[in-house]
Amino acid sequence: RKFREAGIPIAGDDVKSQLGATILHRTLVKLFLDRGVTIDETYQLNVGGNTDFENMLYEERLKTKRISKTEAVTSLVPYEVATRIGPSDYVPFLKDKKICYLYIKGRNFGNQPVVLTAKLEVQDSPNSAGIVIDVIRGVKIALDRGVSGALTSLSAYAFKHPPIQVDDNTAKKWFIEFIEGKRGR
Repeated sequence: RKFREAGIPIAGDDVKSQLGATILHRTLVKLFLDRGVTIDETYQLNVGGNTDFENMLYEERLKTKRISKTEAVTSLVPYEVATRIGPSDYVPFLKDKKICYLYIKGRNFGNQPVVLTAKLEVQDSPNSAGIVIDVIRGVKIALDRGVSGALTSLSAYAFKHPPIQVDDNTAKKWFIEFIEGKRGR
């Protein structure tokens, strides 16, 4: 409300990387659900060596990060799932490398078990650069149009903890519609 009253746009809360742990986790969870697989439990464990991981050695700093990453994934599932998501450790020699381990356990036809494990390695800092450029462009469009307050389309597309959480295809569609002037926020 403060941003709307001040006449300036706001977007954000924990940027999604171009191809990072959370977007990969969300995509795999959606695939399970779209194919009729019931998800029983899942985890995402991340290690890295940059200052982002170093700062998360302190639980008070880690708390909100864990919430945003968890809600980004669990918001897709229409039932309760045993879930653990979050940065796991700071490993200084990894420097800017981030390593993610994903695990999803579920049941498909005939109540048969399905287990998926995946490992993703990326250079963490540049992995968000393209998305951040989209955010800058989106905020500039909002400023040029005189749009203030929460940019829900941009936030759903680019951030893990937006005001309105939707699947990634819908978020991308909303953002494109916003760019084209077909969506107000």
